[in-house]
Amino acid sequence: MTKFKPTGRPNLPQIAEKLNLSADQIIDMQAVSAVLPFRVNDYVVENLIEPTDVPDDPIFQLTFPQRGMLDEVDYRHMRDLVVSGASQNDIKIAANKIREKLNPHPAGQMELNVPKLEGEVVEGMQHKYQETVLFFPSQGQTCHAYCSYCFRWAQFVGNSDLKFASKEADNLARYVRENPQVSSVLITGGDPMVMKTSILRRYIDPLLKEDLPNLHSIRIGTKALAYWPHRFVEGEDADEFLRLIEDVKAAGKHLAIMAHSSHSRELEPDIAQLAVKRVIGAGAVIRCQAPLIRKVNDNANVWAQLWRKQVQLGMIPYYMFIERDTGAKAYFEVPLIRAFKVFNEAYNQVSGLCRTVRGPSMSASPGKVLVDGVTEVGGEKVFALKFLQGRDPSWVNRIFFAKYDSKATWLDDLKPAFGEDAFFFENPVQNKSPKTIQKP
Repeated sequence: MTKFKPTGRPNLPQIAEKLNLSADQIIDMQAVSAVLPFRVNDYVVENLIEPTDVPDDPIFQLTFPQRGMLDEVDYRHMRDLVVSGASQNDIKIAANKIREKLNPHPAGQMELNVPKLEGEVVEGMQHKYQETVLFFPSQGQTCHAYCSYCFRWAQFVGNSDLKFASKEADNLARYVRENPQVSSVLITGGDPMVMKTSILRRYIDPLLKEDLPNLHSIRIGTKALAYWPHRFVEGEDADEFLRLIEDVKAAGKHLAIMAHSSHSRELEPDIAQLAVKRVIGAGAVIRCQAPLIRKVNDNANVWAQLWRKQVQLGMIPYYMFIERDTGAKAYFEVPLIRAFKVFNEAYNQVSGLCRTVRGPSMSASPGKVLVDGVTEVGGEKVFALKFLQGRDPSWVNRIFFAKYDSKATWLDDLKPAFGEDAFFFENPVQNKSPKTIQKP
């Protein structure tokens, strides 16, 4: 079996040769990746990208920086710096100015989702929805390869002020114990599966050893099944991870792998299918989610094929998201009406086993908002929207309406229907912290 490097900064000359990239394309990548993070491994390049389809290949678009990801003025400035051989310090200063315009922490992550213990902020955690706590282990704040659209791109640009990370596993267990409304912990990043199992276990074991009857499930968010499936197949550490799954199950907790699955091609290699089989065989459930991304999967047939492949392998289609309002969103986003049509056309092609999927959904400041349809009420054409999750639990499953807007790409672009001045949730989101909203 070919041995691949699991992670590593890209060697552009080698990649250029494998993918037949031109000198201008390499310079474009250098200019864009000076602002937005870029990492890709050998496995992705050699197994998931079709060189003859570059630059239109969907996995190439998913993992490689593209010129259009920067505003034209910003792109030309960065390109000039790269071509002129500017100092790393000058490039860094210019890149930081551009980053400030890219909304590095959407949906109020730094202000609204911060949990506290005894009045003190708990680092490396987010608590937006009452049932679920997000935990960011410090050793897991990178990935085997970076998705070019990633809404957590600020984690990877070397600025500690823009990063979530925590080494405090004991604080996590304590927080769950003292907040009995919490029933699920989501370990995320970055990608927790870049860590060795022994390190991952240090975070999970305290949750199993504490008396936490309120904790029903532990989730691990990862793209490793697509970008580094060897993690689950080769060597003692892969076997140790399967034992960790078994230990979580033996402790009476549910373990879910929240797999980022953007395109069916990611699930075609034999090694990826074997990884899925081993994880499910150990007792975990794999739920699959990804955003709809222009140039990657903005096609109903692509999503239908993806959901079918997931079900065939024993995975569960879970979410289609809308690309968040951050980073290179102008390059990747699609209008909400386009996302709704893609979802519906894909949904209509598949069997009921695939229809566990929900979407298209926006993970916005007030919660997960589903674009549920387009209709006419009282002579006004409107979007029908629904909360799948809410910062205030009383909002969950509540339906509301927005004026139809064919160009809107995010919740903030929409206006209330029927002459209302504001949506019902807007004042609470502005005025309440997650802690004051959560119910005991």
